[in-house]
Amino acid sequence: TAMRFLCVLAFVLTAFRQARAKAVFAHFMVSNAQNYTLSDWADEIKLAQAAHIDAFALNTAYDQGDGRQYDLAFSAASSAGFKLFFSFDYAGNGPWPASEVLSILKKFKGSSAHFLHNNKPFVSTFEGPGSASDWINIKAQTNCYFVPDWSSLGAKPAMELAGGVADGLFAWSAWPWGNKDMDTFVDASYITYLSGKPYMMPVSPWFYTNLPGYDKNWLWRGDSLWADRWGQVLYVQPEWVEIISWNDYGESHYIGPVRSKALGAMRTGRAPIDFVADMPHDGWREILPFAIDMYVRNITTIASEKLVFWYRKQPAAACDSGMTTGNTASQLQLEFAPTDVSQDRVFYAAVLGSSATVSVTIGGITQTGTWSKSPEDGVGLYSGSVPFNGNLGDVVVTISRGGGSTLSGSGVAISAQCGTGGLANWNAWVGSASGGAVADPTPTSMDDQVCINGTSIDSFSGLCSFACSLGYCPLGACLCTA
Repeated sequence: TAMRFLCVLAFVLTAFRQARAKAVFAHFMVSNAQNYTLSDWADEIKLAQAAHIDAFALNTAYDQGDGRQYDLAFSAASSAGFKLFFSFDYAGNGPWPASEVLSILKKFKGSSAHFLHNNKPFVSTFEGPGSASDWINIKAQTNCYFVPDWSSLGAKPAMELAGGVADGLFAWSAWPWGNKDMDTFVDASYITYLSGKPYMMPVSPWFYTNLPGYDKNWLWRGDSLWADRWGQVLYVQPEWVEIISWNDYGESHYIGPVRSKALGAMRTGRAPIDFVADMPHDGWREILPFAIDMYVRNITTIASEKLVFWYRKQPAAACDSGMTTGNTASQLQLEFAPTDVSQDRVFYAAVLGSSATVSVTIGGITQTGTWSKSPEDGVGLYSGSVPFNGNLGDVVVTISRGGGSTLSGSGVAISAQCGTGGLANWNAWVGSASGGAVADPTPTSMDDQVCINGTSIDSFSGLCSFACSLGYCPLGACLCTA
C-alpha cells in the first residue's frame, strides 16, 4: 500500500541520514588574506566556529604567494580545534602543476587541522577539469579524498573524467536563473549522476560583481535566497554543504566581516564604485547555528531568538545600472535588466521559539509583513519580505507577540542617493538583532519531518503539488517548498 511504502521510505531515509558524517564548510579566498596575521586568522576561525561551520575551504590559485598564509591558517586552526582543506583554483592563474599540488598536500595533510573524510585528507578544486588526469597520481601519493568542482562540464561528464577519478562532486550552481527563485533541480542532477557517491551542495546568500579589471559585471538574484536555500538543504540532505563564501568581497556573497586589509581585489578589479564598504553581511550568520545543527544533527536547541534582515540601499530605478546585467552572457545565459531580477523588497528571516507577527517600517511608514515560510510546529526558521512601496528612509524590522515588541532591529536608510558617478550598488546591507531565551527551545527533529508542499515546472506543477502534499516529493521531479 501507499502508506506502507511511505513508512519503508521514511525508515530508509532515517537510516541513510544517521549513517552519514555531514559537515558544513565556508569557501575562503586566501588571496584576500595576503596581509593577515596569526590573530586575524584566529579571529576568522572564532567567528566561523560560533556559526557552527566545520571548516574553511581554502581557495588558492597557482603562483599566488599564499604559502605563508597556509602556515598561519593551519597554526591558528590547530590551536582552535578547527578544520581546513584546500580548494585548488585552476581558473585564477591557470592550471596547477601536479608537483605543486603534491608538495602542498604532503606538507599539510598530516596536520591535526586538516579536514578528513574516511580518514583521508579532503581536497577540492575550483574548476580544472583539463587537469583531471593529474589526480590519479595525486590520489595515489597522498591518499586524498577528492571532491572537485567541475561545474563547467556538468555532473555526468565530470563523473566520467579520468576514469571516474572524483570521489564526489561539488557544484558551483548556488544562484537562481534570471528572475526565478532558487530550485533544487541542478542538485538533483548531481545526485542522480553521482550514483551514490557523495555530493557537496552549494549555498550562497547573494551575487553581485562589478569588476571591469576581471571582465565581470553582473548579478544573480539574491533576495530570499539565503533563507530558501537552507530549507532546501534540509530537503536534499547532501553529504556536505559549502557556503559561497566567507570572504569573496568582489562577488558580494561574503558572510564574514569586512576587513579593510582584505579588499585588494576591489582595487585590482578597478571597481567603479566601492560596493563593499559599509555593507556588512555579518547578520546572515545569525541563523547558521540553527540551520547547520538541523542539517548536521537533525535537531538543535534555540538558545535565543534571532532576527536578520537585508535589502539594497537604493530602489532599483533610482540610479544608473552601471551596465550591470542580470545573468551573464559569459556563461551562455540570456541576460536581463537588473531591475527585472533584483526586487525592491526588505527580506527577513527569524529563528523563533513560537509564532509571531512581523512588521517593517521604512521612513516612518509601517507595513505588516507575512511569513512566506514558517515551521509546522512553530519552533524554527521563519522568512518573508515586504516591498519598498516607494518609501524611503530608515528601516526598522519588528517581531511582536501579544501586541508587544519581542525583537527589533534597525537598519540604514533606503534612499535615492547613488554611488560614484550616479551608479547603483546592487549589494545587500544586512542587519540583525538577538532576543531573549526561548521557553520551548527544541524544534521537531528532521527525523520526524516530511515534505508536505511542493511544486515543479510547467505541467509537473500540479502533480508535484498533489504528491508532495502526501509526503512523497521526489527530488528529481519536484521542488519541496514546505
